[in-house]
Amino acid sequence: MPSVRRPILGLLCATLAAGALHASEAETWAFEPARDRFETTSLFDLRSLNEAVAGQSGFVRTDGQGGFVRGDGHPIRFWAVNSYVAHQLEPTPRPLWGPGGDDLTHHARFLAKRGVNMVRLHRQISPDLETRPDAALTDINEAERDAIWRSVAAMRREGIYTTLSPYWAVPMKFAQRWGIDGGHEQSALGLLFFDEQLQAAYRAWLRQLLTVENPHTGIPLARDPSLALFQLQNEDSLLFWTADGIRGPQREALERRFTDFVRQKHGSLWSALWAWRGHALWRDHLFQRRLSLLSLWELTQPESGTGQARRLADQTEFFARTMHEFNRQTVDYLRRELGLQSLVNAGNWKTASAERLADVERWSYTPGEVDAVNHYFSDIHRGPHEGWAILNGDLFTDESALRAPWRLPVNLRQTRGRPIMVTESSWVPPNSHGAEAPFLVSAYTSLTGVAGYHWFAIDQDAWAMPRSANGYLPSLQKWTFGTPEVLGSFPAAALAYRRGDIRRGEPVLVDERPLSSLWRRDAVSLPEQPGFDPNRDEAARQLLAAARQGSVPPETFLVGPVQVAFGAEQARVSTTGLSRYIEPQRVRANTGELALDHGLGVATIDTPRTQGVAAHFAQAPEHQLSVLGARSDNDFGALMAVSLDGQPLAASGQVLLQYATRSRPTGWQDRPATLRLESGSTVQGREVVSFGQAPWRVVQPRLEVSLRNPGLRRATVLDMNGMPVAELALQRDADGVRLRFPAGSMYVVLR
Repeated sequence: MPSVRRPILGLLCATLAAGALHASEAETWAFEPARDRFETTSLFDLRSLNEAVAGQSGFVRTDGQGGFVRGDGHPIRFWAVNSYVAHQLEPTPRPLWGPGGDDLTHHARFLAKRGVNMVRLHRQISPDLETRPDAALTDINEAERDAIWRSVAAMRREGIYTTLSPYWAVPMKFAQRWGIDGGHEQSALGLLFFDEQLQAAYRAWLRQLLTVENPHTGIPLARDPSLALFQLQNEDSLLFWTADGIRGPQREALERRFTDFVRQKHGSLWSALWAWRGHALWRDHLFQRRLSLLSLWELTQPESGTGQARRLADQTEFFARTMHEFNRQTVDYLRRELGLQSLVNAGNWKTASAERLADVERWSYTPGEVDAVNHYFSDIHRGPHEGWAILNGDLFTDESALRAPWRLPVNLRQTRGRPIMVTESSWVPPNSHGAEAPFLVSAYTSLTGVAGYHWFAIDQDAWAMPRSANGYLPSLQKWTFGTPEVLGSFPAAALAYRRGDIRRGEPVLVDERPLSSLWRRDAVSLPEQPGFDPNRDEAARQLLAAARQGSVPPETFLVGPVQVAFGAEQARVSTTGLSRYIEPQRVRANTGELALDHGLGVATIDTPRTQGVAAHFAQAPEHQLSVLGARSDNDFGALMAVSLDGQPLAASGQVLLQYATRSRPTGWQDRPATLRLESGSTVQGREVVSFGQAPWRVVQPRLEVSLRNPGLRRATVLDMNGMPVAELALQRDADGVRLRFPAGSMYVVLR
């Protein structure tokens, strides 16, 4: 652990909420960057990290070790984003957004310059009944397909690969005249796994999406190597609470399938009942030879009796194999019938129980080559439109991952030998700790080998300026990473991650699991923490402060990779040296390069080419790493130093210093508030008094930096596009250089 001061006052302050940005105009600077013209005189441009054209060497493949390689075998890591820019190019501007003008070509170049090499397009290709009420069930949404085509073409020209997510059950709507079982008003959640009529329509959409020539590239998506990853569906599972919402004829159809599964497994229905010790339900339709399905809640509970336990194990296996079979058949269809050569991810959702069902879900993904999860860092947000907008009067809490690192969205159980990606994530506003996000994501995805992280989301072609959530409602946009402290922190964080500056650790925990253990829903020793999604997961709000279950400390994820091996002959959990790395308030990576003190709220990176500190500096103002030193009077911020020429920082001739603080819209005001949870307990948080307006106001840096590199001679202040704006006074001595970080800036280059 680096040298830090630990004042007693700081330990007391660590418990206080930090949501407010009570700073005068003199203590902040207005974030109004010029439009990037991509001039060659910019002192950073990460476009050269990308290929000239994405996929020029062939299709991306897995390396068998949990990572990816390009078509030429060169290892590749993905710094990725979710983009909606292609879809937002509307002819009619929305009243509160002003005139349009977003440029997809500019957008792709802007992202590539800041280190992005993958974009996820989360679209909906099912029929759009609002614009085409006469559409057939098998018709594709052509406007959505065109947006996908245009975006893929623009991104590939800048060396950016695509993850394509074309279907989500939530917005799926049925027309009454289609005659689908269960009626037109039902939810589509869960149906794709077993409803044959919907599956046939889905395959028809995929054929029209993937095999028709993209007019912007001249090749169909199925043969486009810039399409790196294809996701079968987004955020749906038979192991999530929404499965209980399957009703009527669809429920009966699923139960008939369950009964057939039980018959095949046990030889007959009556043999199954015997194996279950006669555990029949009052609602079982035995004379119709149809068994009822127990609620998802039952699957989250420990075994409570031999007969019921065996029945629950059979139902768990049935759900898992139903999803697995859909995934297997669909992957086979994509490969054999449509000629898709991209990697496939079968799903990205969570389950009703991280302890008992998450591994079952991941096993069901194995017909594809890549695993994924959507996992946000977010807190409580209460308001009339809390799922998508921030309004005056909303209540929220404001946690920092530096103080709750067990909640990092990259703390994942990885199936051994398979890549896993986070396909949606961010530090969700109104959280104010976004400056720590790129720092921590870069550090801990590198350590654990998570193969890609997709920031969610952006619908403006450059920075996301404060504006209405939908263009009509007076409000503040919620789902964006395009803020000064997050998107502005991409260059150093993306370079360190993609270049491999931070080493991958050795596995710190390996969980070997027979499939029978999955079906029994044996609780795992180290579960992933609940990924709170304000749109979907009401129950998780009660777990935000106390979700540290399991017999292995959750800080284990911060030591090294956590791996799961399916199909073992017997269950076994192996851990390596945890006591050497985990202390009561500190945890170190087993590479020796990362350390995190969650008592003080401090994380450090110390590698030859990248060093940095993200901290609640009010509790720990001074830090000294092997080359980088820092002292800050800011309450919170994240500093990174990366070598731009690939040499160690101690000898580099070109070093980027990047420093992020907090930002809020101009005029933002909040005040202390008490929030009452559904459990009846209360937590301290904040109330939005005014959500403000453009531009962002960024807290001025109050930072002194030193670098033990005596060869450096100049310090140049950069604007947000990397353009030189001024020379900065640099103090030199025999050990190296010192400087005070300039006001109104996030970047300095030392040469």
